[in-house]
Amino acid sequence: MAGALREIGRLFGRNVSVDDDAISGRQARAVDGNLTFEEALSAVLTDNELKARSAGDGAVVIGPAESEANAGSIVVTGSRIRGAPVASTTLTYDREDMRNAGQSSVADVIRTIPQNFGGGQNAGLGYNVPSASGADLDGGSSINLRGLGSDATLTLLDGRRMSYAGAAQAVDVSAIPFGAIERIDIVPDGASALFGSDAVAGVANIILRQGFDGLDASARLAGSTDGGNFQQQYGVTAGKIWKSGSATLSYEYARTTAIEADQRSYAEHRVPGLTLSPYLRHHNASLVFRQNLLDNLRFDLDGLFNQRWWKQTIPLNAAGDLSVSRADFTRPSKSWSAAPSLTLTLPEDWLVTLGGSYGWNRSKFGGTYDYGGTKIDAASGVYRNETSNIELSGNGKLIKVPGGDIKAAVGAGYRKSTFRRTGSSANAFVDASQDSYYAFGELSVPVFGAGQVPVLGRSLDLSLAARYERYPDVDSVVTPKLGVVYALNADVSIKGSWGRSFRTPTLYEQYRPGTTLLYNASTLGGTAGGTAIYVSGGTAGLKPERSTNWSATLDIHPHWLEGGQVQVSYFDIRYRDRIVAPITYTSQALSNPDYADYVTLDPTVDEQAAAIARGATLTNYTGSPYDPGTVVAIVDNSNVNAGRQTVRGVDLIASYECKLGGGTLRSAVNASYIDSKQQLSAAQPVTPLAGTVFNPPHLRGRGEISWGRDGISLVGAVNYIGPVRDTRSAPSVRVDGMLPVDLTVRYSFDQSEGVLGGVDVVASIQNALNDKPSSIAITSYFDTPYDSTNYSPYGRVLSLTVSKKW
Repeated sequence: MAGALREIGRLFGRNVSVDDDAISGRQARAVDGNLTFEEALSAVLTDNELKARSAGDGAVVIGPAESEANAGSIVVTGSRIRGAPVASTTLTYDREDMRNAGQSSVADVIRTIPQNFGGGQNAGLGYNVPSASGADLDGGSSINLRGLGSDATLTLLDGRRMSYAGAAQAVDVSAIPFGAIERIDIVPDGASALFGSDAVAGVANIILRQGFDGLDASARLAGSTDGGNFQQQYGVTAGKIWKSGSATLSYEYARTTAIEADQRSYAEHRVPGLTLSPYLRHHNASLVFRQNLLDNLRFDLDGLFNQRWWKQTIPLNAAGDLSVSRADFTRPSKSWSAAPSLTLTLPEDWLVTLGGSYGWNRSKFGGTYDYGGTKIDAASGVYRNETSNIELSGNGKLIKVPGGDIKAAVGAGYRKSTFRRTGSSANAFVDASQDSYYAFGELSVPVFGAGQVPVLGRSLDLSLAARYERYPDVDSVVTPKLGVVYALNADVSIKGSWGRSFRTPTLYEQYRPGTTLLYNASTLGGTAGGTAIYVSGGTAGLKPERSTNWSATLDIHPHWLEGGQVQVSYFDIRYRDRIVAPITYTSQALSNPDYADYVTLDPTVDEQAAAIARGATLTNYTGSPYDPGTVVAIVDNSNVNAGRQTVRGVDLIASYECKLGGGTLRSAVNASYIDSKQQLSAAQPVTPLAGTVFNPPHLRGRGEISWGRDGISLVGAVNYIGPVRDTRSAPSVRVDGMLPVDLTVRYSFDQSEGVLGGVDVVASIQNALNDKPSSIAITSYFDTPYDSTNYSPYGRVLSLTVSKKW
């Protein structure tokens, strides 16, 4: 059965996901004929009490009990239409593949995805990382496709939005128990026409485990051989299936110790006393509940809870003597979400869903400055985010045509986001909210199918989607998307997509409290003798960021190379109206003509008063009292819609599997080349992003080879993270990349093997050769001495995971 399902996926270039337990020991019925994807799946599953459920452009195979309890469940990522071909590349990582690779969290998985960038909102980012590239707010992890920002990647949980975390408009994926995850679908292409704001770089959909019957408990220990990063992780998942429904509950506790500078040779003498990677501890829990209320009416509920503690210490003196002075930062956070829905099954395979979701996140920030025992508050406060949504949607068949069924999806909804910030400083308070109303539609049109027009090819499918979204007091946005999937023959397919996407300004970008500083004019690049007022902060009235995306994919799955497939994709993103702080180098604010639009020369007393009023107080760095008569300029570096970015590149995804030594040998390569540039405003030059420090390298890749037989799995992987150049000085300096090698062995005892039945053991060495990050220039004793957005301080990590199913 496993081989037959893989062969169907290969022949059609579609993903087929399955729980190994559901097909263990089952044989497939022999199939030979001119069949569609759905017909082929149905045929091989006949007489096995198994069913195939549409998921994105592929399918999920489920067991008999789960089929009855969860009939009609939908999980979509690249389309709102069940079973519709998806014109964009789709990356799928299922639970068994993750475990085989020795991964134990979503953060582990996304670190290995070449299309993802480690900047954004992620744990372990240093204080020298520019705010535009990312920050470690509270130890959370976020997905950041193409390096466009974690706020430009839409992350969903079972197709529903979660609340944002911290100050950035990002979703914390580390809040999800690993034992609750069935798979992760990633579509690295603009998807605002389907899902709305934030889907500029793409969408990631984390699918929770459902239909599990039994108990699964696990324990994991891991640690870096160089010291620090000692990990403990304990989890349990319990599930029950009954005739009309199912429930799956997961819980996880994990604790990771910090990595200190004195534990790494490249940091101990450069930044003594600095914490390189924070202490983390969390409790996670999730619930997936399904209940058929009537034969054609189902109730669903997804719930999620997370509580995390984050700690870090930085020295406040160059010697790194923590007993003299230090800052101790603590950032506890808590979040929860609930997503109930009712789904009605109607004729013509239509499903109509009324669903809602509510998410809540609270992140505390701050700590204390300790000067030899004298403690001072470090500007503590709280970020709080809430997101609520209600949507009515439906999808199903419209009309049958010679090429197949024309299908459609339609829907409308309302969403509200709220952001609050409180703190000990006078201007810390923010309380803002934003509403949006939207409607969308999508069509899937099979122009012709297999054998209908042989002279034109095997099949041709078109997709069309559009979405209207209105943000009162901000703007209205219309985003279309077109897609084509053309099968030239049984061996070669061509996909193409074009569309527009957008990201609405975050409430923090609009309402972040202003800061006003008084400098000597020479500090900002002016002549000696005068002073200047520097203003930064949020700006009300910002407009949405917009993008135009297109991609083309060549998919080769030759019949003469059984088990082989290659996808080559070209992508192009043109991102405009980006919200930026327009002055990159404040030391050149008064000397560089590129910044002239943001400078007011010889300001009047009233103009000065207005600038000062934008902050709670005027912080004076001149050493002399403020005198309006000496102020020669006002420099305004507040957020504006001025930036433009272009991102283009190539993805290569290849796989091959064959029989070897009585088992199955599989190999896979995922590589991504990216070139990106940025222009902060029309008057400023275009500068490179990709390939420079604190931005994605031009080339990233992961190659994996595995062999499995009778419960044994061996996996070896090579992760290539390319070099970057440090352009902060002239001439620029090359920063070497990394090449971590991972080795994992797994053995699963059959349920019939007595006391060991159901036991699963995974032993892994991540970065087996202990590759280390290259050093970069630093200007402060609390700067991380390597590019923490791209390269990890973990070093060689040994881990052992033991789990058991009942």
